[in-house]
Amino acid sequence: MTGPASTRSIAGPGDPAGPARLLRWRAALVVAFFGTGLSMATWVSRTPAIRDTLDASTGEMGLIIAGLSVGSVIGIAVGGILVARRGARFVVACGMASIVLGLIVVAVGVIAAEGLLVATGLAFFGYGMGSGEIGQNVEGVELEVAMGRSVVPGLHGCYSLGIFVGGLLGLLANSLHLPVLAHLIGVAALTAAGTLWLVGQLPPLTGATPVIAAGHASAGDAGRASGGRRLPWLDARLLALAAIILGMALAEGSANDWLPLIAVDGFGLTAAVGSIVYASFGLSMAIGRLSGGRIIDRFGRAPVMRASAVTAAVGIGLVSFSPVLWLAGVGVLLWGLGASLGFPVALSAAGDDPAHAAKRASAVATAGYAAFLVGPPILGLLGEQVGLRGAILVVMVAVLATTFFAGAVRQRT
Repeated sequence: MTGPASTRSIAGPGDPAGPARLLRWRAALVVAFFGTGLSMATWVSRTPAIRDTLDASTGEMGLIIAGLSVGSVIGIAVGGILVARRGARFVVACGMASIVLGLIVVAVGVIAAEGLLVATGLAFFGYGMGSGEIGQNVEGVELEVAMGRSVVPGLHGCYSLGIFVGGLLGLLANSLHLPVLAHLIGVAALTAAGTLWLVGQLPPLTGATPVIAAGHASAGDAGRASGGRRLPWLDARLLALAAIILGMALAEGSANDWLPLIAVDGFGLTAAVGSIVYASFGLSMAIGRLSGGRIIDRFGRAPVMRASAVTAAVGIGLVSFSPVLWLAGVGVLLWGLGASLGFPVALSAAGDDPAHAAKRASAVATAGYAAFLVGPPILGLLGEQVGLRGAILVVMVAVLATTFFAGAVRQRT
């Protein structure tokens, strides 16, 4: 075994059940990523209605949404630890359950018109997103190693498909004036059903440190496992990958947090049209991720990463400065296409190290979710002063900065 809970021991070439297990494994991750995206889009597409029900200002909404960020940071802080101790399957299951609970609490908070309760629900939701997606990404990186081909971008594409479908459902819900309670509870029930199925399809201890999983870890074991170094998997390349994910996650997260409100407040559109705008962003993300594997194989990771960052920056700039709606719509599509590959490509690059793929993927994913902590409140406070269209210029600068680190994603031999 070359790495923690290596998938090569789960479904090796000599295992006749291996291909079937890999297919079930991949199907479970498809459901997990799609369900996470669907849940996120359900919350985001109803933010205008929720904001109006709570009678909250832009700054107050930024503080409420910060509950999502706080929960995410807590989730990522413990997610990597729990993966090492209990395996990624346990973390995915707990994360999905927390997402379901979060949707329910947010729905109750909206009915009670209590912003603090909504923020609490978002904290549960964020914890599920942060910890659960670390587990999902560790599973995805290990599955990619086991299958011997690109898998992670496609899985993230399923998340974006969930965003797209959730945005369309949000459009329908806004158009029919469906109560937020019914909408969120319905999606929570659907997510819970998918979770009950997918957990049984995942291998039990992916990413778990063998000596910890066996229950007899010791200082000597840890020292021998690390070759006498405290953090043998931490290096300058991993820090550069973390910088890339910080910028690209901020681009994706800011759209998730604010795009419908940008459409409503910045362009005077209805909440229903805001849902269409957000669904278009999710669709462009899905297209970029589902086609990204072939593009990367042809042109290489680093050139694609640089082109993606520039494309996202151009799109954000159009949304910020465009005097006409159709040009801003083009900007939304470019924003989504450009931001689509940053997270999965950096994760795949982190997993190039066969001995520490799970730890490196977990560390890089953690850096990405850290962007969610500072993004919503900063953009909300800036939005109070200069408007949300002006505030997202901060995101554009952060995305452009990732081009200086793009060389870190090159394939490591």
